[in-house]
Amino acid sequence: MHESMRALEYTTEQDVFYDYCLWEYRPIAPPAGKLRSVNLLAHSFEVAGITPRAFELIPALRAGIGQSRTVWGVKRRGETLSWEFYFYDYRRRERERSITKVLEILRPFIPCGVRAAEDRPYFMFSLDVTDDLLSGRGALGEVHMYVGNVGSTVSSGICYALTAGRGPRLENFYFFFDARRQTKEIAGKVASSAHLDASRLHIDQIVWPELRDCRVIVVANKQQNDGIYFSGISVDQLLFFLKRMDYPAALVRFIEERRGLLDHLTYDVGLDYRMEGSELVFLKSAYYGVF
Repeated sequence: MHESMRALEYTTEQDVFYDYCLWEYRPIAPPAGKLRSVNLLAHSFEVAGITPRAFELIPALRAGIGQSRTVWGVKRRGETLSWEFYFYDYRRRERERSITKVLEILRPFIPCGVRAAEDRPYFMFSLDVTDDLLSGRGALGEVHMYVGNVGSTVSSGICYALTAGRGPRLENFYFFFDARRQTKEIAGKVASSAHLDASRLHIDQIVWPELRDCRVIVVANKQQNDGIYFSGISVDQLLFFLKRMDYPAALVRFIEERRGLLDHLTYDVGLDYRMEGSELVFLKSAYYGVF
C-alpha cells in the first residue's frame, strides 16, 4: 500500500510535544494544523500489511493511560519491520503507568504471562509488537524493564528482560550525552567497546556527521552489539536516515510529500552495530514518535 487509507491526525492547540524519552520540547516550527507523529506509525502498519488489529492499540492505550503517553518505535532488521511501544513514569514506585496496568489494557489484543515486578524502582518498560503476536499466532513472552544507573557520571539506564517463570535478565546499558557539549565523551564511549576495534574505524562511521547536531546522543552497550541513538533531529535528517538505512520507498515518500506538515516535530532514530571481521555492520535501525 503506497498511500495512507486512514484519516490523518492533525495537531490541536492542546497538543504537547515529547521526544522518545517522554521529555517535553518546543516545536521547531509553528505546529498549528500540522500532522502528529502517530501518522508515521499508522502508515508503517499499512506499508507492512500488518493485521488491522494493530490500529486498535492506539485508541486503547490512549483511553487507558492518556494522550501522548505512549512512545512508539518502528524497527527494521533486514527486510522486516517490527514495532516496540515504550511507557514511562519517572515517579518510579509511585507510578501510575505500570507494567500491570498496560498489560491489562492490552490483554484483549496481546496475551501475556509475564508478571510485573511492581516493587522495583523502574521508570520505563517496553513491549515488542509483531504481526504474529497481534494475529494470535503467539503470546507476549517478554517485557523490557528499565531502572536507573546510580553512580554514573551521565544520565544512564539499565534494561532487564522480564519473562514468565524466571527472574530479571540483564540486557542493555544506555548512556545519555549532550550532543554538542560532550563530543569527546561520546567518542570515548563509542570506542570503549567489546564489539569494535576502534583503531580500524573513524568515529564518523558511527557518530554520523549528518545527525550529530541533534540534542542528545545515546550510546548503548548490548549483549551482542552496541547502539547509538540521535535524539532531536529535523524531518530532513529523518529522511536522510531512512534513505541511508534503505527503508521502504513508500515510507520515505509519505514523509517527503508531507514534509511541510511534519517540519514542526523533532525526531529520534537509532542504530545497532558491531564489527564482523574488519567490517562495521548495521544490524537494526529504528525511528520513534509518540501517541
